[in-house]
Amino acid sequence: MKAVIMAGGYATRLWPITKARAKPLLPLGSKKIIDFVYEKLVDFDIPIILSTNKRFEEDFREWSKGRKIQIIAENTRNEEEKLGAVRALAEIAKNIKEDMLVVAGDNVFSFSIKDLYKKFEELRKPLVALYDVGDFELAKRYGVAELEGERIVRFYEKPEKPPSTLIGIGLYLIPKRGIEILLEYVENTKRSDNLGDFISYLCQKEEVYGYPFNGSWYDVGNPDSYIEAFKSYTDHYVDRSAEIERSVKIIEPVVIGKGAKISGRSIIGPYTFIGEGCKVESSDVSESIVFENTTLSKVRLWRSIVDDKCEIRNIQLTASIIGGNAKIQGG
Repeated sequence: MKAVIMAGGYATRLWPITKARAKPLLPLGSKKIIDFVYEKLVDFDIPIILSTNKRFEEDFREWSKGRKIQIIAENTRNEEEKLGAVRALAEIAKNIKEDMLVVAGDNVFSFSIKDLYKKFEELRKPLVALYDVGDFELAKRYGVAELEGERIVRFYEKPEKPPSTLIGIGLYLIPKRGIEILLEYVENTKRSDNLGDFISYLCQKEEVYGYPFNGSWYDVGNPDSYIEAFKSYTDHYVDRSAEIERSVKIIEPVVIGKGAKISGRSIIGPYTFIGEGCKVESSDVSESIVFENTTLSKVRLWRSIVDDKCEIRNIQLTASIIGGNAKIQGG
C-alpha cells in the first residue's frame, strides 16, 4: 500500500492569506496542518507521496526535510491551470500497482486511521471515511453518503437535498482494482476537481463501503473553520528568543514565534498565534493568527487573521482577514 496526501489546491476561500502559502502549511498551534496528516500516516510504515503544484513545491520540499515523503508537483501555478484533485490523483495512481490510501492535506481530525485500515483489510473493498455533521443544511456543503447497512449505495457531491448527514471527509482506501476505475473515470469525464464525484462513479462500478468516525473533524475551508481548528488543536509554546515585557499578560494557550517582541499593556490569548519577528505593543489579541514580521500597536484583535509584514495601529478589528503588507491606521 501507498499513501497519497492531496495538497494541490489554491484555497481561494482563504485568500488573501493563501495566495502566497499553501493551506496545509498554515500553522495550527506550534505545528502546521500538514503535520497532523503526516503523523497519522507515519504509523503505517508505508511509502507516502504528497501531491502539490509548482507554485508551492519548494515550500513543501522545505517542510519535508527530515521526513520520509516523496513530493510530486503538477505543472500548474494558479487556480485556472490546476488539474483538479481527481486528475492529480490519477496522474500519481497510474504509477501505483498496489492499494492506495488517499487523504486530503488539509484534513484535521482526532481519530486514528488504524480502525479504517483494519476494516479495509477485512472487506478488501473501497472504503470511505464518514463523519456525521448532524445537520442537513451543513451537509449540503460536502459529499454525502446514502447507506444501506455499511454499503454506500450512492454518493452525492454537495446535494440540494442530502439523504443523510454522513459526509465524506477526504479519506479513502482504494484497492488496486479501484485505480483502474479511477483512470477510466478520468478518461471519460470532464469532472476533475471533486473526489466525491469519483466516489459517486465508483459506487456504480464497485461495492463501496462507509466507515463513520466519532471524534473531532475540521474542514479548514474558510477563516472561521480555520480559527476553530486552531482553538481545538493549538498547544502552548513561547520561543526562547521572544521578548515579553513583565507588563504583558499571556492567557494560555498561545504560540509566540522566534524573535517576537511584545510590550506595554498587551493581553495575548487565549488561542493566539504571534509569528516570527512580530512586534506587538499595548494590544489585545485573542483567537487570532498573526503571521510573520507584522506590527500591531494599540490594536484590539479578535477572531481575525493578519498576513505577514503588516502595520496596524490604533484600531479594533473583529472577524477580519488582512492581506500581506497592509498598512492600517485608525483614528
